[in-house]
Amino acid sequence: MASFESRQQAAMEQLIRKHGGVPYVSPSMQEAPQTDATAPSLQAFAQQLLDGSLDTVIAMTGVGFKYLVDVLSTRYPRQRLLDFLSDITTIARGPKPNAAMHQLGVTATHKVSAPHTWREILTLVDAQGLAGNRNIAVLEYGETNPSLLAGLEARGATVLPVTIYRWLLPDDLEPLRANIQRLVAGDIDVAMFTSAQQVVHLLQVAEQMGCRAAVVGALHDIIVASIGPTTSERLQELGLPVTLEPDHGKMARLVSAAAQYYHNRHHAVPFAAQPTATRQSSIDQTAPRSTAPPAAIAADRPLSETLAASQARAEQVAAQFPSEPWYDGPFLRACRRQPTDVTPVWLMRQAGRYMQEYQAVRSQHTFLELCKNATLCSEVMCTAVARLGVDAAIIFSDLLPILEPLGFELSFGPGHGPQIHNPIQQASDVDRVVPLADMQALQFVVDTVRWTRRDLPSHIPVIGFAGAPFTLASYCIEGGGSRNFIRTKRLMYSDPLAWHELMSRLTDSVILYLNAQVEAGAGCLQLFDSWVGALSPADYESFVLPHVARLVQGLARNVPVINFGTGNPQLLPFYAAARPAVVGVDWRIELDAAWDWVGPDFAVQGNLDPLVLLGSRENLQQQIRRILRQAAGRPGHIFNLGHGIVPETPVDNVIALVDWVHEWSQR
Repeated sequence: MASFESRQQAAMEQLIRKHGGVPYVSPSMQEAPQTDATAPSLQAFAQQLLDGSLDTVIAMTGVGFKYLVDVLSTRYPRQRLLDFLSDITTIARGPKPNAAMHQLGVTATHKVSAPHTWREILTLVDAQGLAGNRNIAVLEYGETNPSLLAGLEARGATVLPVTIYRWLLPDDLEPLRANIQRLVAGDIDVAMFTSAQQVVHLLQVAEQMGCRAAVVGALHDIIVASIGPTTSERLQELGLPVTLEPDHGKMARLVSAAAQYYHNRHHAVPFAAQPTATRQSSIDQTAPRSTAPPAAIAADRPLSETLAASQARAEQVAAQFPSEPWYDGPFLRACRRQPTDVTPVWLMRQAGRYMQEYQAVRSQHTFLELCKNATLCSEVMCTAVARLGVDAAIIFSDLLPILEPLGFELSFGPGHGPQIHNPIQQASDVDRVVPLADMQALQFVVDTVRWTRRDLPSHIPVIGFAGAPFTLASYCIEGGGSRNFIRTKRLMYSDPLAWHELMSRLTDSVILYLNAQVEAGAGCLQLFDSWVGALSPADYESFVLPHVARLVQGLARNVPVINFGTGNPQLLPFYAAARPAVVGVDWRIELDAAWDWVGPDFAVQGNLDPLVLLGSRENLQQQIRRILRQAAGRPGHIFNLGHGIVPETPVDNVIALVDWVHEWSQR
């Protein structure tokens, strides 16, 4: 077992031996504290603290807090510093800074919850209202955390980063070089990292030795144990695997979990049989994954009585749809791949911030208030349909209100979009996700469908929609949007049982939700998988496709479903594998190539880049003609954007788009 622990080298060696391992512990870093109290950031901190202009101090590390007090005490009275620190709001990132503050007689006002990352700090700041118009000092630990600083500034704080110490390579590099050689030679079974900086220094020295690629390859072949989320993120950012994290970020738990995992792997003990505390947060990217979910929660399990009843009710209502005027219009005919006189067109977010009519309504209500007011939702959509001349109307709503009755606290705010305030942070949190049992809490969505159907012209069909299970799961876990979906993938890879259980509960809820929309008059349904492009085809097939397939099978069979994902054209065949009527295509692939890939048994929807609407009319015309040429008049093409209209879009360009599609596609 290789470890790169520096501060507690002897303790680490003892722990490894205790668990039957052979320890190779090589210090990988040393702290270089700031010793000059007149250094700019320290001087600015002392001045703001002592003149009363500092509101909050965030202590990221216990050692750093002690360093800070020690170095400033060379210039200012020590007790005076401690008194002022006791009089303002202080935040301890974790147990170590809390203990260090306590030892110096300063009681932390707030303690950050596990796993003590910058995300939990921002959650605490939001909950306590500590950011707006406040001066906040962040006592850093070795390097700046841009995400934390940007998050505080975005919330209205003035932030002072205080550099207390830097991380340097150890003076004696020979032990670290020896461990690198052991890795390359294949003599290490387990590598353990107790800080993110250890990873950086390991690769830095490997680069100097000319064997960085060999070290990266070696780490992919062994067990890599990470102390917690921050270290795991750094490993993954650098292209390295993370096999496991302990359930708590303690060195003893790390060694114990790594030893247990090694024992299980080499004694053929099924991973699912490991103790829950380890299994819930371990991440195995080296072992092969099955292409199907575990049998205990197989995604093709039969519908429950509740869901089967919802499907039957929806099909009974939908049986009357062929007599409706909108049923034989160009949009529904295209969904059924029947010939049409004109290529139908509708646009995602066709009623939204780019329209003055929407802004007038929105100025009087919060976004959630608007979503929960069925008559207003109908008004903004019907106004958009009348002004644009589109061939279908999607209900005005959002992907996320369905999560509220499942137990999630949801808000929408200017500048940061939707936020989940109680996200899933560990596998056991999945147990608190309660699938929909009925539509009582979401009656406003049912009413929105019904009012929109009533208010629309009789020849315009209504499209109901929902977020697809992966996108909903990502919001539930990340707490909002994400660039790399680290938390989502960590749960997916680390605990497939928990992942598939979450996806199953979301799938059950979406089935009930969409069938209720059909009962209220929705003649077509669209699944939005806005974030699924973050996955590889293999991961989609294993972790997502079984649930989407079960979802589509659980909906009213005589109502067409559009399966729309964005971000990765490689997933298009898998969208089709769920057997929807229509596959949505974004702009990252040519329409004809996408259709060939999907196959002739499906209609396609797409696929103009929404930002083309911001450019010249000449370019817009060229792009429309290009897509229509690629569709070649084949039955089953629905013209749409590759994603939603952006707020900056000129309304006149949208109207022109609809007119030109209709004019140039007449047959």
